[in-house]
Amino acid sequence: MTKHVPIGLIETPFQQRLEALSTAKSWTNWAGYVSPATLDTVEFEYFAIRNQTTLFDISPMHKYRITGPDALEVVNRLVTRDTAKLRDGRVGYVLWCDEEGMVIDDGTLFRYSETDFRLCCQEPMYTWLLDTAWGFDAEIADESQDIAALSLQGPTSFSLLQDAGLGDVAEMKPFDWREIEPDLWVSRTGFTGDLGYELWVPNGNALDLWDRLWASGSHWGLKAIGFEALNICRIEAGFVAAGFDFQPVHTAMRLRRGRSPLELGFAKMVDFTKGHFNGRRALLKQRQTGLRYHLRKIDIGGFKPADGALIYHKKKNEVGHVTSGVWSPTTKRNIALAEFKAPFGEGITDDLWAEVYVNEEGQWDKRLVPVTIEDKPFFINSRARATPPRSF
Repeated sequence: MTKHVPIGLIETPFQQRLEALSTAKSWTNWAGYVSPATLDTVEFEYFAIRNQTTLFDISPMHKYRITGPDALEVVNRLVTRDTAKLRDGRVGYVLWCDEEGMVIDDGTLFRYSETDFRLCCQEPMYTWLLDTAWGFDAEIADESQDIAALSLQGPTSFSLLQDAGLGDVAEMKPFDWREIEPDLWVSRTGFTGDLGYELWVPNGNALDLWDRLWASGSHWGLKAIGFEALNICRIEAGFVAAGFDFQPVHTAMRLRRGRSPLELGFAKMVDFTKGHFNGRRALLKQRQTGLRYHLRKIDIGGFKPADGALIYHKKKNEVGHVTSGVWSPTTKRNIALAEFKAPFGEGITDDLWAEVYVNEEGQWDKRLVPVTIEDKPFFINSRARATPPRSF
């Protein structure tokens, strides 16, 4: 018997619905799956996130179940934070490193219990997790092709869930997660910095979930979106993205292209007191000897997006570059995440300039515009944390 091997990009369980809604026909490759870059226009989709409710298919994420008596020990051996402090029914943002302290990937860790976790991330991690769990009484299962998920984000998302009969999410705080109905798990998480939820179901229940949400969505302005609009929102929220703001070290083609959690600004996510974890010795040494880079949020003068722009000190010495940059329609600011060579961006934060190229009437013009270091997210809205959320 010949086993069918899919050729090309794999379709998620929601592709049938997405294809019917797509007017842009703009698709991209996400972890081997076909995923929308845009379905309509970036502008319409972005403003839907900030003013209505949106659906984004997050099924392509890799999903791994870690179970067994030693599941907590395996997870704590893997990631940099102390997951023993993560309570049942909670979600934690996590990073994990190789033995040189370079970030392999980041993701979200869902805790069912001390003996049961699910790790969601961008990069394939199955063999790495098997190596991490070696010698422990724990099992690793790849659920990537078994579990479908939707991200429901926006100020009216809670109202939509109420209309869909899922009002039990009202008392869920940010980073809570629970089984609302049999085989329907909901987490109060997202990548927009706004009010939002993520819904998780077995693949066989995926279309029923979509149709249920869509049937309740017209009153709340529900719109399906692609990655490009979501990317603007995540930069506004100050969230880093693998492949944009850091290179996952296992995919790096050249030496020293990896970055540590300390260099990415996640020192608070590294718990040196919890015992050994992958990369601990290297990170202790780096903390003592000093960092090579600093990833910072920046405000850039003018209104021309500066994605990829070089950054200079005193307009002459190159000291960094923009990793993710956009014009923020909501905050009306030219914002970015940028990597600086130490000590710039942390110790030295003044007299910084970005080199921006502008095409006006067919003529390219180079401009140096001022750079200001920012400590807080560019977009902050109280509804993202309000419990219960506001019902419209």
